[in-house]
Amino acid sequence: MESEGGRCSSGESCNPDVVCEKHLFKSELSESLVQPACSHHHCAFPLHQNELCIWNTATAQPLRLSGHIYSISAVSFGSKINPLLVCSASRERVIVWNLDECTQKVQEGLTPQGIVIGTLLGTVLHVRFSPDDQQVAVCAGSRIYMLSAKNEDILAELDGHLAPVTAAEFCTWEKNMLISVSEDRTFKVWDYSTGQLIYQSGVLTAFPLLSLLIDEENKQIITGCAEGQLWIISLISDHNYRCIAHINLKKEQEKFCNKVWKSGKEIGEGQNTSKFCKTNNMGPEGSVETSLPILLIEHCDFLVCFHNEENIYSALNTSYFWIGSSTGLFIINLANFELEAFLSYKGYSNLSIRFARSCALTRKAVNGKVLCLITSMFEGMIALLEVNVAALVRTQQSDFLLCQNENSLLVIARCSLLTNSPLCKGLKKTMKEPSSKILGVKSTVKDQPLVFHSKIKSSGYTAAPRMTMFSPNNNLKKNEVSKWKTSCKCKNKEYPLESYPPIKYEKEISVTCKPTPIFCVQYSGDGEMLACGLADKTVLIFNSNLTNTYNVFSGHDGAVNSVGWSHDKKWLVSASEDRTLRVWSVCNNEPALILGKEKFHKTVRFAQFYFIDAFILLCCGAEFHLLSFHLDTTKDDLKRYKQRSVCKLVQKFPMASTMEITSLSAVNDFYSYIVLTAGSNRALEVFDLNAGCSTAVIPEVHTRSVHQICQNKGSSFSTQQPEAYNLFMTTAAGDGIKLWDLRTLRCERRFEGHSSRSYPCGISVSPCGRFIATGSDDKRAYIYEMRSSTFSHKLGGHTESVINVAFSPSSPQLTTATLDGKLQLFLP
Repeated sequence: MESEGGRCSSGESCNPDVVCEKHLFKSELSESLVQPACSHHHCAFPLHQNELCIWNTATAQPLRLSGHIYSISAVSFGSKINPLLVCSASRERVIVWNLDECTQKVQEGLTPQGIVIGTLLGTVLHVRFSPDDQQVAVCAGSRIYMLSAKNEDILAELDGHLAPVTAAEFCTWEKNMLISVSEDRTFKVWDYSTGQLIYQSGVLTAFPLLSLLIDEENKQIITGCAEGQLWIISLISDHNYRCIAHINLKKEQEKFCNKVWKSGKEIGEGQNTSKFCKTNNMGPEGSVETSLPILLIEHCDFLVCFHNEENIYSALNTSYFWIGSSTGLFIINLANFELEAFLSYKGYSNLSIRFARSCALTRKAVNGKVLCLITSMFEGMIALLEVNVAALVRTQQSDFLLCQNENSLLVIARCSLLTNSPLCKGLKKTMKEPSSKILGVKSTVKDQPLVFHSKIKSSGYTAAPRMTMFSPNNNLKKNEVSKWKTSCKCKNKEYPLESYPPIKYEKEISVTCKPTPIFCVQYSGDGEMLACGLADKTVLIFNSNLTNTYNVFSGHDGAVNSVGWSHDKKWLVSASEDRTLRVWSVCNNEPALILGKEKFHKTVRFAQFYFIDAFILLCCGAEFHLLSFHLDTTKDDLKRYKQRSVCKLVQKFPMASTMEITSLSAVNDFYSYIVLTAGSNRALEVFDLNAGCSTAVIPEVHTRSVHQICQNKGSSFSTQQPEAYNLFMTTAAGDGIKLWDLRTLRCERRFEGHSSRSYPCGISVSPCGRFIATGSDDKRAYIYEMRSSTFSHKLGGHTESVINVAFSPSSPQLTTATLDGKLQLFLP
């Protein structure tokens, strides 16, 4: 064995702060794929095919163990540190070594010996100790042998795969459960105590499955194939082994490279990022593309490596894991399924191995660094690398570190209005105040004939004078008094922050006689009324229990796209396909304000009140409008058909590089300067209306254009942390839901599991900020927990696709709206 210390040449791509080659071992090239192993302070790998080498990283001393005749094909460390066991397997025998005893015998001048626990099992591709180190799972051929770690005894034989088994892992929270993957492209779940098969998956891919990892924290497995595909599958008991996410590593690598290149171009580091892209298979046309076989999946202490960073921002309950491939190492975020960092072997001139045949990583980081053991694909070399995770991420992602400075975006307004802000241009400054009549001044109105209507109210001169003024009416009936008391209690109650999600079916109603799609639903701020916009050009208002229709608004000539309540619950704004906007008084059937087709050149997709009812926001085409208004529902008998409400355009804000704004969102319950827009170009743009300009653009938010932006607005009945209001969600057809943070402009989590390929299904967040509800085109509604990427509940019983959902702001209840015009109410 030849060993070389850490080295670094003077090449331009040499960066010892990111990765350093600690040792290089010369060895004969093995004929088969070898499974090396790494523990806290030890690395194990075959040397000269049939000799086991244990390298102590603390003392930099090797320990050679002999006992195999044929080439060693798999090595694994035990789960416990004291005593530290290691298992090595070849075609003719499987041996368990106690490293403490072996080290002591070497010091005494004796030859260390292990315990042979299996013989003549065949070609072994993978070995793994049980959590208590009492058993060893040996994957030999298409079978898995459960061997005792103390003597030669076959405890169970698991036979069911149709091709060689490539990996197997023990489930720590389920007793006697083992999960295996194979070249037959399936995974299986076993009860190894009885040898029974619990679950068998279908064929996942056209390529062999090579690696497996069990995520104990989220109770899921991650498996990868030879073509760079990853599957994340839930192991929760009632989830029936459903697939949570599917990741294409090559696409994620291309996306990550483009993002790094763009960010480097903006800050003037285009040369460095161009080198990075070229080393990541993103070179010029004609360059050879290499496949990305998933050789290893391992846990990553990502956030632990940043423990000294004071300004680090981390999403709640976020896990990370390593992906080892033939070209380099990847760090994947398990919350949003995106690439966080990539280390290319050929991108660093100080590394001797450019293409890896197999690799192993330490699970725990020491001083922010992890050890990586890789074997060469074409030469007889084994390299021990030391990777600085924080330095790797810092060189590629400058936006990962959140700097809480004055320029960071926040939803809650934290400064006063600027003098030139569009929000200062109110209606009062531009309109003449109506002059009030002064007593004693003769009116200039011409005399007009007096017209008496059917009834003339008496002046009261003939009636007895009232001795008691403003006496309350106490002749209410008992049921009316109880209703009044309950309504007062509802207004004063608080939203239960620790309540269960509303998953219990309560009732269902049909909004019309004929099936009519419900395009939008929204609760009023007090949670007592629910507004629905229908495809039949009407707007309906129900009470919160769906027992009574409070009002019906008709007047639009097209389907109603959106409805929005005012902060004082007195007004309702609606936008329609007929290119009009209407503001309705909740108590009347006639609109208080109509903006006709002459105002808009395209369909008004969305409209809402903004800045605590000071403005109206609407999107039309590729721009959104900021309107100031004054509502007046009084009627002039002589000009009864002329509306007295006034509306004025304050400013138009165009969205860059898009044909149409597909969604818009802003907060109206409190003062906020932030407006979020999404366009047909799949980008999301953030506007600061205090400054009157665009402040940030997130490109390629989804694979398709975003059809809804949903902010975590809370409600007047619940209180959240101020940072929680910076979270918002986006959804697109066929691309699930993404959770974003305005401060970092990063996707913090993805929610997948529901189906939304046929129709744009709406989403809603609960007032407590713990649950997300979404519709689905499989006639169900889904509820996700904010801290989990997979859904927790599935609400069935619908007769058509669920295209809209809404949480009540005052109580834990959920209303779903379907394509055939039905509303369903769910309670905890």
